[in-house]
Amino acid sequence: MTPQYRAVKGTRDLFPPETERWAAAESVCREVFRAHGFGPIRTPILEHTELFTRSVGETTDIVYKEMYTFPDRRGRSLTLRPENTAGVARAVIEKGIATGPMPLRLYYVGPQFRYERPQAGRYREFGQIGAELFGVAGPAGEAELLEMLFAFLKALGFVNLSVSINSVGTAATRSAFSEALRRHLAAHAAAFSEEDRRRLSENPLRLFESKDPSVRALLSDAPTPRDFLDEESGRHHEEVLRLLGEAGIPCEENPSLVRGLDYYTRTVFEVLSKELGAQDAILGGGRYDNLVESLGGPALPAVGFAIGEDRLLQVAPFRPPAAGWVLVLPQGPEELSEALRVAAEVRLAAPGSSVEVDLLARGFRKGLSRAGLIYDEAVARGYDRERMFVVLLGADEKAAGTVTWKNLATGEQETFPRWELSRRVGAGRQA
Repeated sequence: MTPQYRAVKGTRDLFPPETERWAAAESVCREVFRAHGFGPIRTPILEHTELFTRSVGETTDIVYKEMYTFPDRRGRSLTLRPENTAGVARAVIEKGIATGPMPLRLYYVGPQFRYERPQAGRYREFGQIGAELFGVAGPAGEAELLEMLFAFLKALGFVNLSVSINSVGTAATRSAFSEALRRHLAAHAAAFSEEDRRRLSENPLRLFESKDPSVRALLSDAPTPRDFLDEESGRHHEEVLRLLGEAGIPCEENPSLVRGLDYYTRTVFEVLSKELGAQDAILGGGRYDNLVESLGGPALPAVGFAIGEDRLLQVAPFRPPAAGWVLVLPQGPEELSEALRVAAEVRLAAPGSSVEVDLLARGFRKGLSRAGLIYDEAVARGYDRERMFVVLLGADEKAAGTVTWKNLATGEQETFPRWELSRRVGAGRQA
């Protein structure tokens, strides 16, 4: 049957057990972030377009060609958020929190939207996990944030992690570096694509996003932000490196690392895993000390990161602990009400297990056939084969006040008094 409607290109549907894996990973995130003093924030998916043109930068690819922007019924330009840092900063200013007690530690989990070519791990609607630390100007901000990140990623099973790090200095550094980069590349511009010529003219830093191998080769011996770094930014960078070294976080200095958003100042970083091969970057982040003030708030330093959740879970070794599974199987409609009561008892005795009732009451043969199929798919479904059982409730069991307990792993079957059910379920849970 050909479906009449399909998901919009670049979006996708997720079903169990994949959605359960997402939920479990987000639970790990919340646990680790909470342990570091970070609290959750939820901001609207819709924001005024100017928020992003002003903060992210009009010449960035995000603003120039990737945003979902449209007028509302009163002609106001609105945008589905392409990233969340600007929205968090806007909320902190609007609610007056920017002038409150500091440091302020916030994190978020939610969807973002960018119109770009869909590919493996990259979608037009994508999940993002991020954290923002406000009110800390010193290098300790980067150190705390990266220590928390490593704790989270290690909890998801990543190994051989390291930080690729650079300093892009101040706005003056960025301006001087951009001009030097333009001069370095100007003689080669005629061979550039139209897109890369636009980048060179409007904002040469955007050329670090180019996919053209010849452009990337030219950038390999181009000036770097470090060539124009002011003394204070240099000291800040060295102290960040020292603190990360003391925390046991491996660092690789990358003088050509330039994050793509205009609001970054001083520290920019990516977290890498050598286990991932060529595409080894898991996430990125950095410091943005001028963003809050540029949006109309007070001078408030900040540092943060964002993780693409789709990509993260595509490469993470993490799998949630396998759960038990119990099917309560009535022989017919007459046993349904009893089956519902039995299922409630099983859920109390085996918290964390998935407990189903065959609500269609199709009989033992069909019910056991379905249980066998689910048992065969246990690993994909996230179930522990050693804790998969069927409770059979027929007319005989109902009359005698008993239940029949079938272990799907061994095929063993036993009938016992109903009052023993909770104890048997608990014993099965410990098996």
